[in-house]
Amino acid sequence: MDHSVSPIGYVRSCFKEKFAIPRQPSLAPAARGVLELLPPFDSGDAVAGLEQVSHVWLLFLFHQALESKPRLKVRPPRLGGNRMVGVFATRATHRPNGIGQSVVRLDKVEPGRLFISGIDLLDGTPVLDIKPYVPYADALPDARNDMAADAPELIEVQWSESGLLQARREALRLGEPLVELIEQCLAQDPRPAYQKPEPERRYGAQLWDVDVRWHYPAPGVIRVLEVAPAAPQPA
Repeated sequence: MDHSVSPIGYVRSCFKEKFAIPRQPSLAPAARGVLELLPPFDSGDAVAGLEQVSHVWLLFLFHQALESKPRLKVRPPRLGGNRMVGVFATRATHRPNGIGQSVVRLDKVEPGRLFISGIDLLDGTPVLDIKPYVPYADALPDARNDMAADAPELIEVQWSESGLLQARREALRLGEPLVELIEQCLAQDPRPAYQKPEPERRYGAQLWDVDVRWHYPAPGVIRVLEVAPAAPQPA
């Protein structure tokens, strides 16, 4: 039986591109955004009582990874990107129906808008549903996942003097914890696990409206080189 679904809202996120988004929610607490609800869910009635909740489940679409042909096996980054397992054993973005789920912190509730943090959602993500997180039912102390038993190891994030000054200046302009966001995202090493870059190779990503540039001067170390306003997008 076919069944169509429609977004109830869209996320306005600090992540403007897929690269450097944490691979799981809550790994970057400084990652913030706003879920803007569409009619008729933009009224106070739809979110009444949600102020009693600290976290919510968001069901959403991987709108930039939708595929017409389903994948039965994928290469999860957690396994180094070079080992294939069944799609249902992973949280890979390549889903049969393009549906993802994330637990995010609910910081503030307004009619038509939810302010959220600890997100792993791309800007413009269509949200299909919101469900309150229920600790006694959703946190299972005896649960296991042998493929991803522990949080990923973090690598050291260093700053150039100019890069840190730039990041602090942009953080004041944005009113956002930009330094913390950069450190939390880069410490998880966003590059593909199989890459072993030369020290001179530069990487970059856009967070909010800021371009961040970095390189890997030594194994297990990231050095932030530059933080600058992103170039305006062509109309």
